[in-house]
Order: sequence, then C-alpha cells, then structure tokens
Amino acid sequence: MLKNSLGLVLAAIRFIVIILSMVVWMSAYFLTAPFLGNNQDRAFRLRKHYLKYLAIPILNLKINLIGSPPKEGNFLYISNHRSFADPVVLCRYIDAYVIAKAEVAKYPIINRGAELTGVLYVKRTDKSSRSETRKLMIDTIQSGRNILVYPEGTVGTNKKALPFNPGTFHSAAAHGFNVVPVAIEYRDTSDLWTYPSFVRQVFNQFSKWAIHVKLEFGAPIHHENGEILVQNVETWVNDTLFKMQENWSKAEYTG
Repeated sequence: MLKNSLGLVLAAIRFIVIILSMVVWMSAYFLTAPFLGNNQDRAFRLRKHYLKYLAIPILNLKINLIGSPPKEGNFLYISNHRSFADPVVLCRYIDAYVIAKAEVAKYPIINRGAELTGVLYVKRTDKSSRSETRKLMIDTIQSGRNILVYPEGTVGTNKKALPFNPGTFHSAAAHGFNVVPVAIEYRDTSDLWTYPSFVRQVFNQFSKWAIHVKLEFGAPIHHENGEILVQNVETWVNDTLFKMQENWSKAEYTG
C-alpha cells in the first residue's frame, strides 16, 4: 500500500515538473526568437535538448539504443507504437515531423509543444483526413525533412506489432522514399498503454522509479512496390521485437 502511494506521488511530481518545464522551455524559445530566430531547425534543436536534458532524466527513461539513424538524407521513419512515451524516446535521436492522432491537439501545453517542434495531425477514422495527411507527408519529405509514422494506427499490446496500414507505404513506394524501420519495446506491463485515459496511463507508467526501454534503428529500406515494402518493414519490426523481448521482457502481452 505504501509503495503504491509513493509511486502515485512520484508520478504526480514527474507530471507536474514535465508540464512546468515545457512551459519554461517554450517561453525561453519565444523570448529569444527575435534574436536567435524562429524556424524549424531551431525548434528541432529545442526538442532534442529538452528531451535529452529534461524529459528523459525526469521520467528516468533507461534507453538501450541499438543502431543509429542515418546521418545524411531525409527519410520516412516507421515505428511500432507501444506508449505515449514513444515520441519522447524516438525524437531524442531524430529530427522529424511526427504524424499524431488528432486527439493530441486536445492535450493542453503538450499540444503546443508538439506544434512548435513539428507535428502533423490526422483523424485516423476520417478517410479525407488520412489522404490530406499523406499529401502533407509527401510534401514534407520532398522538401528535405523527415517524417515519423506509427502505421499501426493505435498502440499495440501484443508481442508483435499490429498490422501496418498500407497507405503510407504505397505513397513511399510511388515517390521513391527511403524507409527507416524502427522498433521500440518496454520491459514492463505497466509501460504498455492499456488504459483509455491519458492521465490514468501516466500514473500507471511513471509511478515506477525507472522505465526500461529498447530502441533499434534498422538500415533504410527501399522498394517500388508498396505491398512488398510494407511486408519487408513489418517483418523487420516484428523480428526485432521478438529479439528484444527474449530473456528481457517482463510484460504480459494481450496477444
């Protein structure tokens, strides 16, 4: 009982400190914008520094990084999705616009930070929204930027990733984009997003002293056939997840 109570206090403190630090970080950015500039490159640097020096230490995320993102070129990053903490882990290492569900726009302060540092919202159940977001994705990559997509469309709590939605891969194949596959896995059951409430999930996940996570970047994959491309990327992600889980994971998966 005492352990659970202390865990809830720890999660509450972390949540409050994260929100306050985001406000301070964004305020500092805007106050210095007239002198240092207000552009996407600076916003990406802001995000990386915030995640590296504040968010990740505050949440005590213990990241085991395997591989690294390409140093040159622009890419479509494809990752499985386990938790709302996934972008915190991933964007520590890449400069990319994140395609996020439209509901994120309703999270106070978090939405402002996401919009400042690069996000494209999509209503996943709205076909026209998905089409418009894919067009923005294409334009963004062609302009020389990176995009991060979670093609499962939601968080997965099975041992392997949920089936990838193929639309993104057909667009990548048609326009000749290089796809960098990414796998992310957490050690404990509480790290999987199992609660419908965002706040409930925050308290469930961050009431532990440390969160152990593995992150692996694969080599870029290219194919002119979208069906083959999605199969190749999905196979790599699932094979990597199984390798990560072996003799490490304590999570109780739902499937």
